[in-house]
Amino acid sequence: MIKIMLIEDDLRLARLIADFLDNHGYAVSCEHRGDTAVSAVHRLNPDLVVLDMMLPGKDGLEICRELRQHSHVPILMLTAREEDIDQILGLESGADDYVVKPVEPRVLLARIRALLRRQSAPASTLPDRLQFGHFAIDSGTRSVTLHGALVDTGTAEFELLWLLASNAGRVLSRDMILTSLRGVGYDGLDRSVDVGVSKLRKKLDDDPREPRRIKTVWGKGYLFSRDDWED
Repeated sequence: MIKIMLIEDDLRLARLIADFLDNHGYAVSCEHRGDTAVSAVHRLNPDLVVLDMMLPGKDGLEICRELRQHSHVPILMLTAREEDIDQILGLESGADDYVVKPVEPRVLLARIRALLRRQSAPASTLPDRLQFGHFAIDSGTRSVTLHGALVDTGTAEFELLWLLASNAGRVLSRDMILTSLRGVGYDGLDRSVDVGVSKLRKKLDDDPREPRRIKTVWGKGYLFSRDDWED
């Protein structure tokens, strides 16, 4: 049975979510404090973590950063609806996705299923390894190298980079990217693709003011260049 760790200090909400997920076949463990959350995750080794932003003892951003130092477990963050910055900070800290509060159980379930599918997706007809000059990405080992050095990427970053690289030379809209990665289209507000691209540019030495490797095509989307990987 798939194990989910729910880190949420609202006991009533935690129970409602746990019961809902339990009814859909998941084994849910709950943790209600931030300062005990990291050790609980390491001890129980869940398949996915649902993490609230605001917690007693330690906030969700700090927990997320600590987990990312040692683990690639999928992290789904719960953020406040009115705080767009919460969503950006959560993704910057290493979360793979987010759901806004108040939580709609069916939306939460859909996002959980999408993250788990990404973790266990079977090999596609694409080659396991793509190479462009000094850049290489390998779906089998889930590794990224630039000039022979490993580039550390989280789950969401790797999936986004693999999608862009496997469509090199083709413009992908935000809607196409989100539909492919999450199974849901772009709602006009979701910043996860933009944040993900920004993080990848930093890690791939791509000038954010004049990017050459992952280009912005204004009004259309993003394009992974086949060139500009030799320097």
